[in-house]
Amino acid sequence: MVPEICVTTRHAWRIQMKREQETTSSQAHLSPPTPVSAETSPETDEPDHHVQIAGPSKRPRILSTAPEPTLRPPKPKKRANACRSRASSSRAQSRQRSETLDIEPIYRNSRSRSTSVLPPAPRHRQLWITEDGSPGENFVSAASVIKTLSRSYKTYFKNLDDPSDTSFEAESYPATELEYPNAHACETYYLLAPKDPDHYNPIMCLEQSLYTIFECYLTPAQQALFGTLPTDFLQDVDITPPSSPLTQDSDESSPLKLPSYDPRGTNYLRLLQRSVRRRDGPLFLSTMQTVNQLLRTLKYPPLPSDVFAPAPPNVLIEAIKSWPQSTIPDKVLMRIIDETYQRSVGPHALKLNRYEAFSSEVYGELMPSFTSDIIAATGLHKDSLFMDLGCGVGNVLVQASLETCCKSYGIEVMPTPAEVGREQLRQMKKRCRMWGLSMGEVELEEGDMLTSRRVTELLPQADVVLVNNKVFQQPLNEALRPRFLDLKEGAIVVSLKPFVSSLNARVTERNVDDISAIFDVVERPYRSGSVSWGSGGGSYYLHKVDREGYASIKQRFENLRARSARASRR
Repeated sequence: MVPEICVTTRHAWRIQMKREQETTSSQAHLSPPTPVSAETSPETDEPDHHVQIAGPSKRPRILSTAPEPTLRPPKPKKRANACRSRASSSRAQSRQRSETLDIEPIYRNSRSRSTSVLPPAPRHRQLWITEDGSPGENFVSAASVIKTLSRSYKTYFKNLDDPSDTSFEAESYPATELEYPNAHACETYYLLAPKDPDHYNPIMCLEQSLYTIFECYLTPAQQALFGTLPTDFLQDVDITPPSSPLTQDSDESSPLKLPSYDPRGTNYLRLLQRSVRRRDGPLFLSTMQTVNQLLRTLKYPPLPSDVFAPAPPNVLIEAIKSWPQSTIPDKVLMRIIDETYQRSVGPHALKLNRYEAFSSEVYGELMPSFTSDIIAATGLHKDSLFMDLGCGVGNVLVQASLETCCKSYGIEVMPTPAEVGREQLRQMKKRCRMWGLSMGEVELEEGDMLTSRRVTELLPQADVVLVNNKVFQQPLNEALRPRFLDLKEGAIVVSLKPFVSSLNARVTERNVDDISAIFDVVERPYRSGSVSWGSGGGSYYLHKVDREGYASIKQRFENLRARSARASRR
């Protein structure tokens, strides 16, 4: 029997389809759109309805891909399904919290404001002093150092014209003097050579000090009196005349008249170098006598004829006032540091090396060039307070006070370095007077940095704190960290090992309240030859106290944690 289409019900089917479509469209804006089925017509995007052929006993029905009314999900048949559903929901929320934290990670250096360690604007200081330059009592001169270590020195000069002259033998202690820039400042040098070429050489020291005075304290017109500065292995050649006259202005009111430069005159500096090369003792002594006489002429100019007129100033001290930006030239700075160290610390080298190996008392020094880098990086100035915890012999302290005129404090627990440091400070003050320069106040203490009451008093006022903790044991480093909580905002801790576990650690529940979180840490390299315990380079660390930046980071972390907690309760 051939089936037939139930035509009589086709109109009813259309009415039913229209009603279902209206119902679906009214719910479309309440429920998310249903993806288009593969059976949807690509041309009209409308469902393709088919009429099923039915027998006489069956009613035709519509096969449609149109969205069906929203149906409730079937109820779970087993309790295990509900548990798995809650577990998966919990894991999803956990992943959501994790993703929320990962979207915006917070690190220690994520500060709300700039915390770069930049030195402040230079502050001018008065370099020169008006007091007398006499070193006074207990002055450690080059001659006194040689006499103490006489067995380590040998004869250097001789009399080329008289081989029988024994006045230059080591037992006779041949000597000469050098006039320093300030009034009544003079030092005696024994003209002997060290048996060990690495030991202190007084002849070389004298030459370097004289050349520094020539370069930094004399005008071109005054330099013309002495000749030209020699260099190592320089051949004796004629001096070419300068392109411009170097004579001092002929002012009748000026009591000091300098002779004009004569290229055919005696070049005393070259003559001095020639005498050293030839080991000509008499020539060296006569040349130094002339050089000292010229220096005395500049230091003590003739008095004016008018008894009521003021005495002319020491032109060498007046030269200090012309130094640019009131800063000490590097050559002058290094000469004062080297002279003091060679006479005060060098003779005690063997005692300083007596320490317990692999302990926190191992002795080590920072070289002057490294100290200058630290001073520049931290912006030390005349109004700063500088502290050195474990200062050794006080090298960094005296250099910082001389270079910037800042106030310095240092503490050292080992008796030998502490004693040598006190002597070096006394001699540094004397040398500064001889060179006509001022330095800041320095306080040294022998004691334990962890129990010192003076350290407790000064830490809240400190601007820069140096801790040479390269060999400090971990318990000592850990004990120092709480002390830094007393530092003021913006203070800087300089160390050779960081006081934080990581330079840019991510802020987490574990470290957000760590003591070191107040620091903004910067790592900087130091060059080869910057430390006494090795020839290679390395890194040092600047820890800047930034409580405001830390408060901002902690607030951001708390906000993020609160937001995550709210998300987990949903």
